[in-house]
Amino acid sequence: MKRNSLLLPAMLVILCVFGGTAFSQKRPVKKPQAAKKAAIFAVIDDGETVSPIALISNGKLSEPVNGGDDLAKLTAFGKSYYKPKTSYRLIFGGADAGIVKIASFDPKAECSKDTAKISVESKKVKLNGFVMALATNAASASKAAAFRRRPTTAEKTEIESLVRAEYEKNKLTPKTLHYQNLTAIDTNGDGVAELVGSYWIEVDKQTRALLFFIAEKGKSGKYAFGYSDYRRVGQDGVMSGDIQDLDKGVYHELLLDYFDVDGDGKAEIFTYTQSFEGAGFDVYHSVGGKWSKLYSFSDYRCAF
Repeated sequence: MKRNSLLLPAMLVILCVFGGTAFSQKRPVKKPQAAKKAAIFAVIDDGETVSPIALISNGKLSEPVNGGDDLAKLTAFGKSYYKPKTSYRLIFGGADAGIVKIASFDPKAECSKDTAKISVESKKVKLNGFVMALATNAASASKAAAFRRRPTTAEKTEIESLVRAEYEKNKLTPKTLHYQNLTAIDTNGDGVAELVGSYWIEVDKQTRALLFFIAEKGKSGKYAFGYSDYRRVGQDGVMSGDIQDLDKGVYHELLLDYFDVDGDGKAEIFTYTQSFEGAGFDVYHSVGGKWSKLYSFSDYRCAF
């Protein structure tokens, strides 16, 4: 009996020392989640919809989710960026102009899998038609001198002489100039307007000539195109088969707004091009008065 009574404490000690690991195993350490990248969205459809343009990291733009992506990727994007009541800053005239709140998102919705329904709260702007904006959660330095307005009569007259010259360079003599929009903005806060425009003319009943441009005032005090894109579109090149769809804005590159992505003190210009199966987004950056494409993203929505 004495031998057994001596063994019992010893066995308890062994169990505590060697068996302790069985009862106190370390829990697996969770890897820290990567921080959500900032994003920038187009505010379209009369201020009722946001559509992703890009993700932003260290001043660089990268592609977000696409409407043609699989359900898992769309759902994951929605959980990160489209939770109901999530708020983003409304960017209009290159500066904060209100709040955009996510209302709903459905990754299974036909032709709108990567967009969300929103509400806009702003005392400064009314979004309607081709008066669109940006929304973002990215940090930016607000410019008090920034603006967005209609061009003056003198500005419009000067620009339209450049537009006519551009058409004449392409062997066209426009009888009537049409435009989807012409907007004065201030991308560097110097108080001098850059002008962004989307013009078109009727070449004939089945052909249109489209012109998108960014114009900047030079040292001479005169405007010149820092960027221009001329395109001629015939009815056979229109997916709907109706050239008059262009007259309503389809295929035209249109201003969204401007935002300083890389923090260099001069904002980038964001544009939107509506098509029949989705939309295109372009971002322009200026160096020495010349504008070039910094980023392009084509968003497929659904088959026409």
